[in-house]
Amino acid sequence: MKNLSIIWMMVMACIINTTPIFGQSNSKKNKIITDSHTAKAEFIKSDPLMKSLFEKASGYVIFPNVGKAGFGVGGAAGNGVVYEHNKMVGMAKLSQLSIGFQAGGQAYREVIFFESKKELERFKNSRFEFSAQASAVAVTEGVSANIKYTNGVMVFTMQKGGLMYEASIGGQKFKFNKL
Repeated sequence: MKNLSIIWMMVMACIINTTPIFGQSNSKKNKIITDSHTAKAEFIKSDPLMKSLFEKASGYVIFPNVGKAGFGVGGAAGNGVVYEHNKMVGMAKLSQLSIGFQAGGQAYREVIFFESKKELERFKNSRFEFSAQASAVAVTEGVSANIKYTNGVMVFTMQKGGLMYEASIGGQKFKFNKL
């Protein structure tokens, strides 16, 4: 009986302590959505030609705040919003692991465009990842005019801050959660 009381008290303590987390998840999700709108505007401001990419892509995912750090072994993580034909359809998580010569930390934005429904569905099924050979293009004025889809995707990044020296290999993995 005493063990049952202890277990019951532990369950109640967990419920009381985790209730605020559920309340924060909606505010965190709303902040990510708001930040994704800001990031989209910043991408278009940096390269106005990107507006047509957002309009014509089968889908895209915007990670407005990706943090990256490393010293020998590095990692990055961020949360984003997934759009299909400009309609929000879910949330996504980005995680990255790298190894090699690297030191420092940085923050950046990332947008991935999907050329067709096939690539977007692969992403939504969480079967999408970038290998070490994948490359992202830093957004500058007019850069999107010369970039083509590679294997059905196009990736752009925009530096937000920090300094990182890097000559490493690694990959990005993604997880999709439907709204």
